[in-house]
Amino acid sequence: MNKDRRKTLEQIQEQLQEIQSSLEEVMEEEQDAFDNLPESFQNGERGEAMTAAIDNMQEALDSIESAIDSVSMASE
Repeated sequence: MNKDRRKTLEQIQEQLQEIQSSLEEVMEEEQDAFDNLPESFQNGERGEAMTAAIDNMQEALDSIESAIDSVSMASE
């Protein structure tokens, strides 16, 4: 791989890491909001929707981590 393509991959990896960090922040905020709900709301429709969103964000984070690893291996 030439220097220019390797540099592009490094930039992509940095962008993915920034996205990962932003998504982690949003997920933590949603988790905190869920944790601060009264138990009756946590077990209700609103809590279920929040839990689903948190789960989906975690899946996205896992995918981003995998993408970061793959881009890193590609640039080696």
